[in-house]
Amino acid sequence: MPTLRLTGNADADELLSHDAFAVLTGLQLDQQFPMEHAFMGPKKIADRMGGFDIHRIAETDLDEFVELCVQPPAIHRYGASMGRRVHALAHHVLEHYAGETERIWTDGDPNGKQVLRRLKAMPGFGDQKARIFVAMLGKQFGVTLPGWREAAGAYGEAGSRRSIADVTSPEALAEVRAFKKAAKEAARQD
Repeated sequence: MPTLRLTGNADADELLSHDAFAVLTGLQLDQQFPMEHAFMGPKKIADRMGGFDIHRIAETDLDEFVELCVQPPAIHRYGASMGRRVHALAHHVLEHYAGETERIWTDGDPNGKQVLRRLKAMPGFGDQKARIFVAMLGKQFGVTLPGWREAAGAYGEAGSRRSIADVTSPEALAEVRAFKKAAKEAARQD
């Protein structure tokens, strides 16, 4: 896995750089919440659980896990509902990929369209989030499956600054934030 620079926190980025489920979890949390804070969520969980482990997350009682997620500082502004989603995501990856997140993009020699479909089947992943993850695979992980740019849509465009898939430095984060702000403003004026 590559060295990711998504949060501005060396320890959180280190976890993300070595645990694909942490990256998947961070993207799941990336909604109605600043990107870099969403990707800090796995580190907060790791700190509270003595490590970040998909098996331990899934095996933890749901109410206990949700309580862990809402402790200040919560993993998300909607800590309880997002905690339930993270727990469900852990169960999904265990059930469908034996807990090996990388199998989402390696099982059966898939193409971009197949990986997109697999991601959209996950709890908390709609079309946009799934496309962003496909873009992240291609741009940051070097996983350039056949048709990945088409599956990622605009998020897969070379040189774009649309999403977390494009964040490689504090400067890139600022560019992505500016793009999102401009897009929201344009949507308001329509």
